[in-house]
Amino acid sequence: MADSLNLDEPPQPQRAEAYRVLARKYRPQRFSELIGQDAMVQTLGNAIKRDRLAHAFLLTGVRGVGKTSTARLIAKALNCIGPDGKGGPTIDPCGVCEPCVAIAEGRHIDVVEMDAASHTGIDDIREIIEAVRYSAVSARYKVYIIDEVHMLSKAAFNGLLKTLEEPPAHVKFLFATTEVNKVPVTVLSRCQRFDLKRIPANLLAAHFAHVAEAEHVEAEPEALALIARAAEGSARDGLSILDQAIAHAGMDGGGVNADQVRDMLGLSDRGAIRRLFAAMLASDVPGVLAAVEQQDSLGVEPTALLRGLLEVVHGVTRAKAGGTEDPALSHEEREAYAEWASRMGYATLHRLWQLLLKGHGEVLAAPHPREAAEMALLRVVHASQLPDPGELARRLQAGEVVAPPAAQPAPTPAPAEPQAPLLALPATPQDFHDMLVAKGAHRLAACFEEARVIRFEPPEIMLMEHNAINAAFAQDLQNCLNPRFGETGQRWTITVSQGIGRPSLREKEQAAAQAARDEILNAPMVAAVRSVFPDAELIEETRSYS
Repeated sequence: MADSLNLDEPPQPQRAEAYRVLARKYRPQRFSELIGQDAMVQTLGNAIKRDRLAHAFLLTGVRGVGKTSTARLIAKALNCIGPDGKGGPTIDPCGVCEPCVAIAEGRHIDVVEMDAASHTGIDDIREIIEAVRYSAVSARYKVYIIDEVHMLSKAAFNGLLKTLEEPPAHVKFLFATTEVNKVPVTVLSRCQRFDLKRIPANLLAAHFAHVAEAEHVEAEPEALALIARAAEGSARDGLSILDQAIAHAGMDGGGVNADQVRDMLGLSDRGAIRRLFAAMLASDVPGVLAAVEQQDSLGVEPTALLRGLLEVVHGVTRAKAGGTEDPALSHEEREAYAEWASRMGYATLHRLWQLLLKGHGEVLAAPHPREAAEMALLRVVHASQLPDPGELARRLQAGEVVAPPAAQPAPTPAPAEPQAPLLALPATPQDFHDMLVAKGAHRLAACFEEARVIRFEPPEIMLMEHNAINAAFAQDLQNCLNPRFGETGQRWTITVSQGIGRPSLREKEQAAAQAARDEILNAPMVAAVRSVFPDAELIEETRSYS
């Protein structure tokens, strides 16, 4: 019997407790632990004190700002009975009574959590509608927490409307969503809505420092600031990155440092970004290319490089505009931004922003991102050498001589063939017509005979628009003049207008012919002949020589 029971075998060690990630381990258990949501906490606290609690709450915001945690805290606040079992609803739940403990562990029978992403149909809502008729089993309120409520189907939303509008007094609904625009307006109008804000980077960095201290992990402030920026206002994302950074840190101590975080996230060194920005402003093309190559060898993505430069331009612009300082910036960054802001104008900063933003989009779409990044930065360097348009206009208005930027000396060209001397511009429309005929543009010359000239100031000519003299003719004439008659040394501009022009060459010729005819007919001898022969006509003599 003793052998069968193995009495001499030592007892098996108990299994170690499973590791809980930081995002779950440090989920807020009190409203005071919520970060950056002071307005909502104050509103809920006043509502509880004045007994003005709504029957339905809608919590919306980006990922990881505390929507589900807030819903659970509201459930605890409504059902807390205090350590002595005699307490009522409070904004500061005790966390030790049976309802608080059960809700925190997710096992309270009267607090039902439903994931709308996996329970989207009307049948799931019908179960809630049937259950709300019954009173809470052990809690003060029966609470339904529906996460990602925007995932419910249209039929499910419609089925919930009547119950949501007039629920029993013992029922509270708590909805959470990241896409409030997908929630029907009929549901929104029945809920008290709270928009949870993105958490500022400085508050996130302070929270991460507290978590690192609680975990007995050393972390550099710069490393925590990098994690806070990468979290983009989400506490859960930041804690996940911090968890990864702690695991990435060496086992021999040293904790979490900034270089490790940059290497882990593929971020560029902010000091290197500032040096690259300075090289761009100084038009140091070799320095810019060397900086891009160095960052590429360190594993920094070209998009991250452009994004870092955009952050620098934004920081310099804010410094120039006198905006509030970002507490997440280091002392060196603030000094560099202030120095650049004192030297650069708004027009230059806006132009840099547009060029870098366009380059960022090109890098995202390019088959070879590094090449696209280099071309984008070289374009910025070239643009930095150009004068500011506003300043250029003011200098020209003041009569200053504005010299173009110095260019690299070009190679000496080969001696060109001697060119013919430039021809004089035509002085009259007839001279212009003769120039066309002399150069072989007979069709255009024939059409020009019908043209009525409004303004004749070569190389600019304005013609009256009528019949065949239209924009197409002006364009054909201009296209013909510029390449063929470059020997005049001028670029021609031919336009048409609705104004009144002078008689055309054809009309002048006809008027001269008519005047000569009238002069002949009015001569005394011709008048005497016509009196004897009234049917006589004056005809133009044409001779043919054989």
